[in-house]
Amino acid sequence: MRRKVFVFSFLVAVLLSSLFSSCNQDKRSLFKADNGIEFDTINIEKKYFLDDNPENPSCNLKLTFVYPERISNFDARAARRVFLRTVIGPSYDSLSVQEAVDRYARNYIANYRNDAEIYKVNKPLHDEHAGDTAEGLYVTDEELDYLPEVFYSYYENLSDSIVYNQFGIISFQVRQVNNKGGRMSYETVRNYVLDLSSGELMAEGDIFSAGYDLALRPILQSFLLEAHGVKSVQELEDLGFFGIDEIVPNKNFLINDKGITYTFNKGEYSAYQLQVPEVFIPYTAVRSLLRENSVVSKLARLK
Repeated sequence: MRRKVFVFSFLVAVLLSSLFSSCNQDKRSLFKADNGIEFDTINIEKKYFLDDNPENPSCNLKLTFVYPERISNFDARAARRVFLRTVIGPSYDSLSVQEAVDRYARNYIANYRNDAEIYKVNKPLHDEHAGDTAEGLYVTDEELDYLPEVFYSYYENLSDSIVYNQFGIISFQVRQVNNKGGRMSYETVRNYVLDLSSGELMAEGDIFSAGYDLALRPILQSFLLEAHGVKSVQELEDLGFFGIDEIVPNKNFLINDKGITYTFNKGEYSAYQLQVPEVFIPYTAVRSLLRENSVVSKLARLK
């Protein structure tokens, strides 16, 4: 009798173990690491001299566009449209990749030619003609002394890079450097997280529970201090930062399986002379703020 009870108990245990194992495998299968994406890259470099004369100023465009060409598990067309919209621009997302890149280059050159024409027409106008022109279209004698006789050269470097590509999301970063004459160049870094299941970009509200913005302030401050090896906000300000007491999340974030990275562009909380500040926050520091059953809460439980 004991032998039959033992055998029955053993069979039940094996059956339950098999069921639990099957359930766990099903859960894992719904959250696969591999997105099944094949990326492609287009590189272009365009240079245009005013009046097609190599001795004249020029505009110079360098564009490197990385985009999802094929996706086995999700909608590749929807993903490409998001990349076109965020990297190249909203007015290009209905075009093919090649058409979008070519049109962007043509528009860049056309805008440069237009700026040069406006400069050529308006530069000789002095304040003595103020009554004959619209306000702002003339310069004073003092200002005229600082303007060159020929128009400026422009350049732009636009590129994107894949930061994270697993578990149904792509985190990618767009970097744009512009110069429109003079010694000062302007760099902008834009971060995006694409949820491949919905085909939409993730917002902070998809990650955090209500009230997250103020709750993140001391966390951002703490990790910003740590990243720069200082112990107080005053020391950060001595390095060229400002407004850190009022810092809030700015929607410019990346995520991976370890945490969230915020990028604050030059001029937001730091001087233009500094490198673009980035603040990495591990999930362990914000676990209580994460929205339940979100992609990020699942990522936080992987470790």
